[in-house]
Amino acid sequence: MVDMKTRTNLPPAFHRFWAAAGISSLGDGIRLSALPLLGATLTDDPTVLSLLTAAALLPWLLFGVLGGALVDRWDRRSTMWIADLARATLLAFAAVAGLAGRLSIPALLVVAFLLGIGQLMFDTAAQSYVPQLLGRDHDVMQRANSRLRGTQQVADGFLGPPAGSALFTLGRTVPFVADAISFAVSAVLVRALPVLPVKRDGPRGSLLADARDGATYLFRDRLLLGLAIRPAIGNVAFMAGEAVLVLFARDRLHLDAAGYGLLLSCQAVGGVLGTLLAGRLSRHLGIGGALTLTAATEAVAQLALAFSDHALVAGAVLAVTGAAISATMVLGPSIRQTIVPEHLMGRVSAASRLMAVSGGPLGAVIGGVLASAFGLRVPFVFGAVLLGSMTLITLPMVTNRRIEAALAAARAPERAVPHRPEDDVDA
Repeated sequence: MVDMKTRTNLPPAFHRFWAAAGISSLGDGIRLSALPLLGATLTDDPTVLSLLTAAALLPWLLFGVLGGALVDRWDRRSTMWIADLARATLLAFAAVAGLAGRLSIPALLVVAFLLGIGQLMFDTAAQSYVPQLLGRDHDVMQRANSRLRGTQQVADGFLGPPAGSALFTLGRTVPFVADAISFAVSAVLVRALPVLPVKRDGPRGSLLADARDGATYLFRDRLLLGLAIRPAIGNVAFMAGEAVLVLFARDRLHLDAAGYGLLLSCQAVGGVLGTLLAGRLSRHLGIGGALTLTAATEAVAQLALAFSDHALVAGAVLAVTGAAISATMVLGPSIRQTIVPEHLMGRVSAASRLMAVSGGPLGAVIGGVLASAFGLRVPFVFGAVLLGSMTLITLPMVTNRRIEAALAAARAPERAVPHRPEDDVDA
């Protein structure tokens, strides 16, 4: 249970985690703009560039559910700091290879893939660790996720991309050094967090059986499934455009490297606003209504971006997109982290992220192919159609009534009556 002091003030340990997440996110933002810029110096082929984006997301498709099963077996704090230390080491080696002139598209694909494995393990452990740290209280979780998401948007969206572009002008490998330092600092901060043992539920089965249990729980629960489907389809839509955004910015919006970094920052500015609006939207529309509004907004914004010819217009549209995505990422995970049993949290989180992230490589490749065949606007139109369809498909799955019933079950004294998929209330 969370006492009244915790309800008012998030614990000091959370602030250490918050600081670690912010520093790591700054490094991610630096890499977000630097990696495509480096790739664009090695090739002008949109399909090849899209593979860089796909490579970072591919580990979720290959190992996502198994990673969740491992997180539910391992100490989650240790998983996080070791993953950060490994990523710092990898980026340091990449920087040395760059100085030696040995970086190429194949080498960048390997780096992106290995970084993706580290992100898989860290993010899954973090999604499971934070609810333990905060006592699994929904209101506290939503407030904490708002802070984490807002900081992420400022760091990896607003500050990181321009910094990455600026550092890139100093040297092609300088951004990778900065990112390596951010991961090393994050590892030190996470290492100082308390160890929180995971409560087991019966004897441990095989790794595959454990992974299957998490996936089964997710797919039997219409609410959790609806929450997972939205980012899954959304990532196909968004990555189709993001994979060619650097070329769209250069050829259609006529932006240089610095301008591209600022364009990415526009989405982050909107993202910060979205984290602030999430709670207000849920109070006025209900969580289900707020999630439906953000989904529809994303579809309209993606279509508007497709036909943008001016950098200011494109920046404004990306800001709206960022606000909608951030509000969704505050509201949706907070529900899952509240209603899923602790011993299943890693596996269910990983299965949800697998659905969400595995759509990214597919979207990135589709975006590159569409851009090569039909022009740079078409991937964004494709994304808008997918987002509109996703909104309609998941509308009856993520309703206010269903969400309220699940949260009420989770608030039962000492979780004596935990939320179960078969307890879902139809709208």
